[in-house]
Amino acid sequence: MGERIAQSVYFEKPGPANTERTLELAARRVEELGLGSILVASTSGQTGLKAAQRFQGLNVIVVSHSTGFKEPNTQELTLENRAAIEALGGKILTCMHAFGGPNRAVRIKLGTYALDEIIAYTLRTLGQGFKVCVEIALMAADAGLVRVGEPCLAMGGTGRGADTAVVLSPANAQNFLETKIHEIVCKPY
Repeated sequence: MGERIAQSVYFEKPGPANTERTLELAARRVEELGLGSILVASTSGQTGLKAAQRFQGLNVIVVSHSTGFKEPNTQELTLENRAAIEALGGKILTCMHAFGGPNRAVRIKLGTYALDEIIAYTLRTLGQGFKVCVEIALMAADAGLVRVGEPCLAMGGTGRGADTAVVLSPANAQNFLETKIHEIVCKPY
């Protein structure tokens, strides 16, 4: 039986200071594994633009916050970054968060947690960026931008930037438990 050897990198602290190193480590694994799809969470589009530049020619999907996430009728991804990402061949995905939406409204209004937020808190035991990686993979699969069951690389972060990269095979949100985490490329310790 064959085996794969992959070494994870653990950052001393979480946050955007790890973005460049995360992109570097991600690029190495994408090349080593021959992955064709890269998912990256990006609020303003800065991290998404860096990924679109680094992975130009591959299937780069930049997943933004949903419109209204911060305040009603507001999209945090800037028009300039959107245009630059798309000019490099990247795709933008803006939709309801897989671990948010109506259940978050119940928490805010009624002060109780629903299942999707419990899942999110559980995934955060491995870090905020880890939760984001799984969530954006579900969202991209639901949008038909990545193939279910096909390995891809997902990047997320703690607040801004990227500090976590994961190789996973996504599932659709309704089949969330079919998601397979293959390896953690990097994450905060």
